[in-house]
Amino acid sequence: MPDKSIPDAVAAAAFHRLVAHLRHRTDAQNVDIMGLAGFCRNCLGDWVAEASDGTLTREEGRAAVYGMPYAEWKAAHQQPATPEQIARMEASLKLNP
Repeated sequence: MPDKSIPDAVAAAAFHRLVAHLRHRTDAQNVDIMGLAGFCRNCLGDWVAEASDGTLTREEGRAAVYGMPYAEWKAAHQQPATPEQIARMEASLKLNP
């Protein structure tokens, strides 16, 4: 459930800043973000699609976050995940509701 104590305009501005930051920090791998925070760019794109009430697909939501199709970003920036990264990610995901 969204926190309504933050005005929508403020939340939107913070969201746009987060997206811009993630687009800039292509060195921050999704698996590492997942390992620390339990979500990544894909999750954020999926949340955008879910919040659109069906006007955006998951692929369109992800493209909105990445600034390009996910497959294009993945080919340009994603590195193979190590077993350690995957283990951290799996442990972190267990903490999610």
